[in-house]
Amino acid sequence: MDASFKTWLRSVPVSKMAYPETPLEKLEYFLWLILGPLHPYVRNVLGYLGYIKKYDKYRPNGRQRFLLGRLAPGVTPQMLGDYLVSKGYGKHFVALKDGGELFGFRYSPDFEHQYHIRAFSDGEVRGHYEYTVEAHPFRHDKEVGFEERRDYFLKLLEGKIIPAPQTS
Repeated sequence: MDASFKTWLRSVPVSKMAYPETPLEKLEYFLWLILGPLHPYVRNVLGYLGYIKKYDKYRPNGRQRFLLGRLAPGVTPQMLGDYLVSKGYGKHFVALKDGGELFGFRYSPDFEHQYHIRAFSDGEVRGHYEYTVEAHPFRHDKEVGFEERRDYFLKLLEGKIIPAPQTS
Protein backbone atom coordinates (compact mmCIF):
# COMPACT_ATOMS: atom_id res chain seq x y z
CA MET A 1 0.00 0.00 0.00
CA ASP A 2 1.63 3.23 -1.09
CA ALA A 3 1.72 6.45 0.92
CA SER A 4 -0.90 8.27 -1.16
CA PHE A 5 -3.36 5.40 -0.69
CA LYS A 6 -2.73 5.41 3.07
CA THR A 7 -3.30 9.17 3.14
CA TRP A 8 -6.54 8.76 1.21
CA LEU A 9 -7.70 5.95 3.51
CA ARG A 10 -7.10 8.11 6.59
CA SER A 11 -9.32 10.79 5.01
CA VAL A 12 -12.29 8.43 4.54
CA PRO A 13 -15.10 9.25 6.96
CA VAL A 14 -16.12 6.82 9.66
CA SER A 15 -19.35 4.98 8.88
CA LYS A 16 -22.44 6.58 10.35
CA MET A 17 -24.39 4.45 12.78
CA ALA A 18 -28.16 4.74 12.72
CA TYR A 19 -29.32 6.07 16.06
CA PRO A 20 -31.02 3.35 18.12
CA GLU A 21 -34.71 3.36 18.94
CA THR A 22 -35.24 1.10 21.96
CA PRO A 23 -33.86 1.73 25.47
CA LEU A 24 -31.65 -1.39 25.27
CA GLU A 25 -30.24 -0.31 21.90
CA LYS A 26 -29.54 3.16 23.33
CA LEU A 27 -27.62 1.60 26.21
CA GLU A 28 -25.58 -0.52 23.78
CA TYR A 29 -24.94 2.55 21.64
CA PHE A 30 -23.60 4.59 24.55
CA LEU A 31 -21.47 1.69 25.83
CA TRP A 32 -19.83 1.49 22.40
CA LEU A 33 -19.16 5.23 22.46
CA ILE A 34 -17.11 4.61 25.60
CA LEU A 35 -15.61 1.18 24.86
CA GLY A 36 -15.30 1.46 21.09
CA PRO A 37 -11.97 3.31 20.99
CA LEU A 38 -10.42 0.55 23.14
CA HIS A 39 -11.68 -2.24 20.89
CA PRO A 40 -8.77 -2.37 18.38
CA TYR A 41 -6.22 -2.71 21.19
CA VAL A 42 -8.17 -5.37 23.07
CA ARG A 43 -8.83 -7.24 19.78
CA ASN A 44 -5.15 -7.22 18.86
CA VAL A 45 -4.01 -8.45 22.28
CA LEU A 46 -6.64 -11.20 22.36
CA GLY A 47 -5.70 -12.22 18.82
CA TYR A 48 -2.02 -12.35 19.72
CA LEU A 49 -2.82 -14.50 22.75
CA GLY A 50 -4.88 -16.85 20.59
CA TYR A 51 -8.29 -16.07 22.09
CA ILE A 52 -9.71 -14.74 18.83
CA LYS A 53 -9.74 -17.21 15.97
CA LYS A 54 -10.04 -14.85 13.03
CA TYR A 55 -10.17 -17.50 10.34
CA ASP A 56 -11.88 -20.85 10.44
CA LYS A 57 -12.98 -23.67 8.16
CA TYR A 58 -15.35 -21.29 6.34
CA ARG A 59 -12.48 -18.96 5.40
CA PRO A 60 -9.61 -21.20 4.33
CA ASN A 61 -8.11 -18.45 2.17
CA GLY A 62 -8.11 -15.95 5.05
CA ARG A 63 -11.10 -14.09 3.65
CA GLN A 64 -14.75 -14.10 4.50
CA ARG A 65 -17.20 -15.75 2.14
CA PHE A 66 -19.24 -14.13 -0.59
CA LEU A 67 -16.94 -13.17 -3.43
CA LEU A 68 -18.72 -10.56 -5.52
CA GLY A 69 -16.14 -10.17 -8.26
CA ARG A 70 -13.02 -8.29 -9.28
CA LEU A 71 -12.46 -4.61 -9.96
CA ALA A 72 -13.48 -3.68 -13.50
CA PRO A 73 -10.72 -2.50 -15.87
CA GLY A 74 -9.81 1.11 -15.14
CA VAL A 75 -11.37 1.06 -11.65
CA THR A 76 -8.85 1.45 -8.84
CA PRO A 77 -9.51 0.54 -5.21
CA GLN A 78 -9.52 4.25 -4.37
CA MET A 79 -12.11 4.97 -7.07
CA LEU A 80 -14.28 2.18 -5.67
CA GLY A 81 -13.83 3.56 -2.16
CA ASP A 82 -14.78 7.09 -3.19
CA TYR A 83 -17.89 5.73 -4.91
CA LEU A 84 -18.88 3.76 -1.80
CA VAL A 85 -18.40 6.84 0.39
CA SER A 86 -20.73 8.75 -1.97
CA LYS A 87 -23.33 6.02 -1.29
CA GLY A 88 -23.08 6.39 2.49
CA TYR A 89 -20.38 3.82 3.26
CA GLY A 90 -17.47 4.55 5.58
CA LYS A 91 -14.65 2.86 7.44
CA HIS A 92 -15.22 1.15 10.76
CA PHE A 93 -12.45 0.65 13.30
CA VAL A 94 -14.05 -2.42 14.92
CA ALA A 95 -13.88 -4.64 11.83
CA LEU A 96 -11.25 -7.35 11.59
CA LYS A 97 -8.99 -7.31 8.53
CA ASP A 98 -8.98 -10.21 6.09
CA GLY A 99 -5.82 -11.38 4.30
CA GLY A 100 -4.77 -8.89 1.61
CA GLU A 101 -7.52 -6.43 2.51
CA LEU A 102 -6.98 -2.83 1.41
CA PHE A 103 -10.15 -1.52 3.01
CA GLY A 104 -13.44 -2.64 4.47
CA PHE A 105 -16.35 -0.19 4.47
CA ARG A 106 -19.81 -0.53 5.92
CA TYR A 107 -23.22 1.02 5.61
CA SER A 108 -25.76 0.66 8.44
CA PRO A 109 -29.39 1.07 7.33
CA ASP A 110 -30.45 0.66 10.96
CA PHE A 111 -28.82 0.10 14.36
CA GLU A 112 -28.92 -3.69 14.12
CA HIS A 113 -27.67 -4.42 10.59
CA GLN A 114 -24.91 -3.46 8.21
CA TYR A 115 -23.71 -4.06 4.67
CA HIS A 116 -19.96 -4.67 4.62
CA ILE A 117 -17.74 -4.47 1.50
CA ARG A 118 -14.07 -5.35 1.38
CA ALA A 119 -11.57 -4.61 -1.42
CA PHE A 120 -8.33 -6.58 -1.72
CA SER A 121 -4.88 -6.00 -3.16
CA ASP A 122 -5.46 -8.65 -5.87
CA GLY A 123 -8.61 -6.87 -7.11
CA GLU A 124 -11.16 -9.09 -5.38
CA VAL A 125 -14.26 -7.47 -3.89
CA ARG A 126 -16.32 -9.30 -1.27
CA GLY A 127 -19.46 -8.27 0.56
CA HIS A 128 -22.01 -9.45 3.06
CA TYR A 129 -24.93 -8.35 5.22
CA GLU A 130 -24.81 -8.98 8.96
CA TYR A 131 -25.64 -7.81 12.45
CA THR A 132 -23.66 -4.81 13.65
CA VAL A 133 -21.16 -5.49 16.39
CA GLU A 134 -22.67 -2.62 18.38
CA ALA A 135 -26.14 -4.19 18.54
CA HIS A 136 -25.27 -7.89 18.68
CA PRO A 137 -21.56 -8.51 19.37
CA PHE A 138 -21.90 -12.28 19.89
CA ARG A 139 -24.15 -12.85 16.90
CA HIS A 140 -21.79 -10.71 14.84
CA ASP A 141 -18.75 -12.68 15.99
CA LYS A 142 -20.39 -16.05 15.29
CA GLU A 143 -21.71 -14.85 11.91
CA VAL A 144 -25.34 -15.47 12.86
CA GLY A 145 -27.50 -13.81 10.21
CA PHE A 146 -24.49 -13.54 7.89
CA GLU A 147 -26.03 -13.21 4.39
CA GLU A 148 -24.74 -12.86 0.85
CA ARG A 149 -27.25 -10.27 -0.50
CA ARG A 150 -25.59 -10.69 -3.91
CA ASP A 151 -28.34 -8.89 -5.87
CA TYR A 152 -28.05 -5.78 -3.68
CA PHE A 153 -24.26 -5.64 -4.03
CA LEU A 154 -24.18 -6.32 -7.77
CA LYS A 155 -26.68 -3.52 -8.36
CA LEU A 156 -24.68 -1.18 -6.12
CA LEU A 157 -21.37 -2.07 -7.78
CA GLU A 158 -22.59 -2.21 -11.37
CA GLY A 159 -19.82 -0.99 -13.66
CA LYS A 160 -17.31 -1.00 -10.80
CA ILE A 161 -16.67 -4.76 -10.70
CA ILE A 162 -16.77 -7.76 -13.01
CA PRO A 163 -19.12 -10.15 -11.20
CA ALA A 164 -17.79 -13.55 -10.22
CA PRO A 165 -19.82 -16.58 -11.23
CA GLN A 166 -22.39 -17.39 -8.57
CA THR A 167 -21.53 -20.45 -6.48
CA SER A 168 -24.14 -22.76 -4.95
